[in-house]
Amino acid sequence: MNKKKRLLTYSLGALQAFIGITAIAGGFRLVSNPKGTLDIPIEWLNSSPFANYLIPGLVLLIVIGFGNVLAGIISFLSKSYAGSIAAILGAFLILFMTIEVWFVGLRNFLQPLYFILGAIVLILGLKLFKLFLTAPPINVELKSDKLSV
Repeated sequence: MNKKKRLLTYSLGALQAFIGITAIAGGFRLVSNPKGTLDIPIEWLNSSPFANYLIPGLVLLIVIGFGNVLAGIISFLSKSYAGSIAAILGAFLILFMTIEVWFVGLRNFLQPLYFILGAIVLILGLKLFKLFLTAPPINVELKSDKLSV
């Protein structure tokens, strides 16, 4: 693997691991306290389709949390599908943060931060996807009657 691809896969994997671990913590907190906490009151959900934080917490925990940890492992292993998984999860994080801000409002710096992290994961995922699509050509030469690679 060339240096550019290695740097990209490791950077992407580290970012996905960070997002995943922090989302697992946040999702677990919401699932454990579906009626809210002092810093995340249930009233924030008044204009949302949710009666409590259970469903948003499960999405945060499972899809964004465990999904990004698994995707980070796939990136570190340099699997050919790592870029497409990253792009999908990056887009999902952008969508999740957009919907959250739409319904509960802009409440703290973490919302725009994770929106930006989602955009970075999306962009890096697309770059990695493109790198895996454009594999280096194989040189084939014909010598006499034999094919050599």
